[in-house]
Amino acid sequence: MIFPSCCNLRNIISRLNRTTSMSERHKKDDENVDESPIEEIREGLCHPRPMLFLILWYFFSACTLFLNKYILTTLKGEPYLLGTVQMIMTTSLGFIQMYLPLGMYKPIKRQGKPPNFWRNMIIVGSTRFITVLLGLVALKYVAVSFTETVKSSAPIFTVMISRCILGERTGVFVQLSLIPIMGGLALCSAYELSFNIQGFFAALATNLTECLQNVYSKMLISGEKFKYTPAELQFYTSLASIVVQIPTCALIMDWGRAEDSLTYKMIISLVLNGIFFHFQSITAYVLMSYISPVTHSVANTVKRAFLIWLSILIFGNSVTFLSGLGTVVVTVGVLLYNKARDYDARRMSALQPRSISIARKDGDVIQA
Repeated sequence: MIFPSCCNLRNIISRLNRTTSMSERHKKDDENVDESPIEEIREGLCHPRPMLFLILWYFFSACTLFLNKYILTTLKGEPYLLGTVQMIMTTSLGFIQMYLPLGMYKPIKRQGKPPNFWRNMIIVGSTRFITVLLGLVALKYVAVSFTETVKSSAPIFTVMISRCILGERTGVFVQLSLIPIMGGLALCSAYELSFNIQGFFAALATNLTECLQNVYSKMLISGEKFKYTPAELQFYTSLASIVVQIPTCALIMDWGRAEDSLTYKMIISLVLNGIFFHFQSITAYVLMSYISPVTHSVANTVKRAFLIWLSILIFGNSVTFLSGLGTVVVTVGVLLYNKARDYDARRMSALQPRSISIARKDGDVIQA
């Protein structure tokens, strides 16, 4: 489905005026607003810092994914136990990282919490919990490649959710460039479509909740009145997720199986998996502060194609023609996406100087 890409002049100027007034208020509220590197944010993945976090995100995601598969299939681990350990580990490490940024972000001095703080944390925490839990269920029933194929539709879901929550309009050419990206990922894993109804619905639900989580997190991490740091967002959402997760797992976990699986090798694997999961999450949040939700979703899709190729190499699956073709299509789609984003940026910047007088409330007229 393609959404209209043209914003009318009134909306453009209104947003510009809001941005200007917000920037003036931000100067007065330095304690609550992170002094973000504006040029780095504007350049997005063209800047070396977000590119570094993109690479780290890919690396830790690969480590987490394959340890998940190893724990669930080789060690016969309990998926709900694995999800609980992941959340406990990332909450503990996230608390430490709020005071030890490790160069990932600039700490901010806070004077109290913003309105609706815990509501926002519970929303994102619940979506995190559901995403992790259903992702593990999907891995239990279907191959990694099938899960990634179902998730290949993530960019278009992100476009729709971003428009509903953030009011972010995506140009027609950007939306068209998502088609080869999604189709290429589907081709990458077409060789191994081991269908299972439970696995399919778990993967589909994971896709939707992950898109919602990312867009809502972007809204919080780039807020106008109050910005969360990546570590704050990760810690508090993980804490909220644990509150939801503990009673759920207490009811549905197979405690006998979980106890039987707790060997020395399993414990070491769970701890390592939790560490990798933490750094996968924190690098994703840091990257999210630099790029838009749609660009983040595209980067996530490329990451999935990368993980499919890693699974081929690690598990010894043969490389098929469709796998190679899908990789080429994804690469072309990413190039087209970048070109389309540049085109949209130039078009929007060209529209702004043309703005003349616009009627405002109370009958005033402001020269833009």
